[in-house]
Amino acid sequence: MNAFTRHLANIARLGVKELWSLWRDPMMLVLIVYLFTVAVYSSARAIPETLHMAAIAVVDEDHSPLSQRIIGDFYPPLFTRPAVITRDEMDAGMDTGAYTFVLNIPPDFQRDVLAGRAPAVQLNVDATRMSQAFSGSGYIQQIVLGEVQDFTRRYRASTTLPVDLNARMRFNPSLTQAWFGGAMQYVNYITLVSILLTGAALIREREHGTIEHLLVMPVTPTEIMLGKVWAMGLVVLVAAGLSLGVMLRGVLGMPIEGSASLFLAGVALHLFATTSMGIFLATVARTMPQFGLLVMLTILPMQMLSGGSTPFESMPLFVQRVMQVAPTTHFVELAQAILYRGAGIDVVYKPFLILALIGSALFALSLSRFRKTISQMA
Repeated sequence: MNAFTRHLANIARLGVKELWSLWRDPMMLVLIVYLFTVAVYSSARAIPETLHMAAIAVVDEDHSPLSQRIIGDFYPPLFTRPAVITRDEMDAGMDTGAYTFVLNIPPDFQRDVLAGRAPAVQLNVDATRMSQAFSGSGYIQQIVLGEVQDFTRRYRASTTLPVDLNARMRFNPSLTQAWFGGAMQYVNYITLVSILLTGAALIREREHGTIEHLLVMPVTPTEIMLGKVWAMGLVVLVAAGLSLGVMLRGVLGMPIEGSASLFLAGVALHLFATTSMGIFLATVARTMPQFGLLVMLTILPMQMLSGGSTPFESMPLFVQRVMQVAPTTHFVELAQAILYRGAGIDVVYKPFLILALIGSALFALSLSRFRKTISQMA
């Protein structure tokens, strides 16, 4: 057996050892399954940006055709069927949280509108429900003003403009927010799990004393590190592939426009960088609590400023330049291009190359730090 074959055999055996260690850690396995299933679904369905089934009630003190037309304009899926209540029930309904919006139409509302006066309509909003309060109040104002305008004209009509603007929604024609929220959190969990697995594997060996056993074996620090990288990376890659097909495409019904194989190739390249980062953080931390704090300080800025939550172009120029060295920025770019827009390798080759460079740099830095840590322990 030549030297190269022996190195490959050692890396393979060390990786299998990592897989067996992970298999004996049920809490970590449960975490992986949870993040790529329940957490992805929850991220897609929770806190929608668009208005959906907002609870509304109307205090109709006018009982006129105009007030009835306004009430009839509130219907699913933006609002629930409006509950017609009295003024005495309004405060109690708001206090108990039964209604997010309560619209109070005053007496003689239609008569004042026809007389050219400007009657006041009161809109009560439960501002604790921030996800619906802001957008919902805007919808209600448009509905009320639109009905009043149509009623005073005696007919429904649209003003003819000199320019005809046709809006066409590409890549997400139905504007389904769950597709974006679920996919971006899925991308974030790939980064998070890969860093946690590799870092926890190294710290676990240090706490259990098995790292000293490796030092007396005929293996090099490079082989030890490569064994951890390929084993933990393979686990995350398999979990990501299953979640892509089962959760995103199956449960959430998200159409995958591009090649799933190309995307998973990008995932593998990204995992090369993030698993190396996980080992580097594990060499800095001495215990699992310290490692957890380091992960929080690292992963939160990387995910928030990667372009997954807000458009990358809307960030300050300084932040954009700094985030060019983070692997998450380029991973989000290729993920959005492939999953949403069906981009091919001719479009995403640049983030692929940058990820390869960043991964190589992180691997070299982590290997240097890992060798120093091993020498100190020896």
